[in-house]
Amino acid sequence: MTLAIVATRAGVGLDAPAVHVEVHLANGLPGLTLVGLPETAVKESRERVRSALVNAGFDFPNTRRITLNLAPADLPKEGGRFDLPIALGILAASGQIPVEALEGMECAGELALDGKLRAVPGILPFALATRRAKKALIIPRDCADEAALAGDLPVLPADTLWQVVAHLLDQEKISPHKLSASVKTTAPVDDLADVRGQQQARRALEVAAAGGHNLLFAGPPGTGKTMLASRLPGILPPLSEENALEVAAVRSVCGLPLEADWGKRPFRQPHHSASGAALVGGGCHFQQLLRLNNNCCDNLYVEFT
Repeated sequence: MTLAIVATRAGVGLDAPAVHVEVHLANGLPGLTLVGLPETAVKESRERVRSALVNAGFDFPNTRRITLNLAPADLPKEGGRFDLPIALGILAASGQIPVEALEGMECAGELALDGKLRAVPGILPFALATRRAKKALIIPRDCADEAALAGDLPVLPADTLWQVVAHLLDQEKISPHKLSASVKTTAPVDDLADVRGQQQARRALEVAAAGGHNLLFAGPPGTGKTMLASRLPGILPPLSEENALEVAAVRSVCGLPLEADWGKRPFRQPHHSASGAALVGGGCHFQQLLRLNNNCCDNLYVEFT
């Protein structure tokens, strides 16, 4: 077999669109061509995959012309998550593993030169999309707890490329990962009961939380605006499982740990000099969202003196 297709996914914000790594081996001048809008880290995967295959004890088809296509071609690809699917595609196209073994699964992971698997950011959105596709997921072991947060999804963690190949060859099966209890821990929140005085501001917080209103605190530094605002999440209803996963997906894309604030409503404290574009981004789309939010919600204004 000279053609193999491996399923994986790209990372575009909180979305994880499907990507198919197509590998074709042909006769001709030896070389490796990578197409499909790869950025620099993806282009460098050619050298990582070559060394990882050789050091892991597999044959790299140096005498063949290798064409790698990351489809769809108009979707930009970035990061090291494509190393593992590219390596498996080369092994399948060269006949070292059966192509049928790649069906019903998706994979992602960065390869070290010795064949070990390294973690990649943004695995939770990847896992949520894989769950909707009803497939299994092969990832580095360091990403297993994060991927298992997606719920009903077979997560197969591996430490090395050799372990992945042994699983696909039915030589040594990888057991599905079970979520560690320490991941979903309830984080403590700041309590409004700690505030002394500030009756007007406390009342405004309660009204805003109960009615879903916008709230603006204005006043000189040191009057307690940030202290009060940081306690608003403590009087809001707890996050649902779906909302908690959405918040965790944002932290996953940013490369932040998930266990620290699992289930806690996020609170951001931007610098007072931040512009509107710095807070929500630019472009007409965000401006429309801001106008819609201002038109649909009542505003509360509290001035500190």
